[in-house]
Amino acid sequence: MAELVAVFLFIGVVAYAVLGGADFGAGLWDLVAGGAKRGREPRHLIDVSLAPVWEANHTWLIYCLVVLWSGFPSAFAAITTTLYIPMVLALLGIVLRGAGFAFRKATVNTEEQRVYGAAFALSSVLTPYCFGAIAGGLASGRVPTAGNGDAVSSWVNPTSILGGILAILACSYLAATYLTVEALHRDDHTLYRYYRNRAIMAGAVTGAVSIAGIFILQADSPRLFDRLVGPALPLVVLAAVGGLVGLALLRAKRTIGTRIAAAGAVALVVIGWGVAQTPYLLGTHLSVNEAAAPDATLAVVVGVAIVAALLIVPSLVLLFRLSGRGTVGVGERPFRGAVTKDHRDAGVERLRPAVTEGRGAAGPGDRHPGEPGGPTSLAAGTTSTATGGHRTRPVPPDRTATPDEPRPRWVPYALGAGAAAATGAAVTRLVRRSRRRGRDGGPPTETGTGS
Repeated sequence: MAELVAVFLFIGVVAYAVLGGADFGAGLWDLVAGGAKRGREPRHLIDVSLAPVWEANHTWLIYCLVVLWSGFPSAFAAITTTLYIPMVLALLGIVLRGAGFAFRKATVNTEEQRVYGAAFALSSVLTPYCFGAIAGGLASGRVPTAGNGDAVSSWVNPTSILGGILAILACSYLAATYLTVEALHRDDHTLYRYYRNRAIMAGAVTGAVSIAGIFILQADSPRLFDRLVGPALPLVVLAAVGGLVGLALLRAKRTIGTRIAAAGAVALVVIGWGVAQTPYLLGTHLSVNEAAAPDATLAVVVGVAIVAALLIVPSLVLLFRLSGRGTVGVGERPFRGAVTKDHRDAGVERLRPAVTEGRGAAGPGDRHPGEPGGPTSLAAGTTSTATGGHRTRPVPPDRTATPDEPRPRWVPYALGAGAAAATGAAVTRLVRRSRRRGRDGGPPTETGTGS
């Protein structure tokens, strides 16, 4: 049971690294985009890409914290009493990053926008560095089992510094890759080349630092090094292959598979770190079974994790699909294949008030598209005409051309209800078995220390 909870915990870590990491990397590219004029277009793409999803991606951080303190309370206590400085800095960075991102779009003064933009960008670099430093402190065994370790050397050491730098570089590679695909979806070839070059550069630098980091780990964290070149070596090799494939797809101007290759490369690196630490939670000590909560608690954690996955994952998938199609967060440019020109024009026509006959001639700014002097021409079936200063009502658009019918929404709720019922039955059976063992004179499972 303890190993299963550890797997669920690490799934959350990988998801946060792949999804939340791309958000943090976008802040780095926002920081180096240049002045207000030169960086306007790159920052605009970052804004419209992050707006629908940046808050949702932090769901995985909350999930990881809850599973850690519920399933492995002794490890959570050791980590929080030793690595509290980088944890506080990371959480502060998340708050400042969200505030800067939100207020920058709500202000109109250039100086205020620069202040909020700087808060967003700098905290987007600080936060992943702190998370990488935390991972380095754990992997190198600098967090004692009893907690209250050295508050400085636990995260200011060669392995932690390497982890922080690699976290920033991996996030920047992910973000540049995602933004390259986003630019292709919007048919913006200028931004495509802009972010493609940065993705290739970030991927190359990440690979070079990873190779150099091998010697750092060999000197500072020998157990981690031995495990990385041993059981975790296939994952490290696959991560390198995935990174090369992602770079090749970027140069080939492909949208299908590019983000998957980049995300897979980063995910394999994180999974390789987890395999290298197995079976310890704190790098070189405190195994998963030793740190685990009682079996009854672990059963509840597993059930809650399954229910949460059935409820949250479909919602996140739907959000990403809507964002990818341009239904949310479209911005100023149309998505390729998302909305046809006829539907866009029909939507513009419906938003304009119809002009009744008998009104005097209107100026060019008041005329409908398709009229003499109007800004653009509408698709067939939605035009209006002007004759002698009088107008006719526009022909309403064809409502039978609506592309997608609403899909049933009861499936996630039915799955969640079924999972909740199954979890309740499993927990009830476990509690009854524990009580029966207690009455028979055997040790009740609630007082166990692991599975």
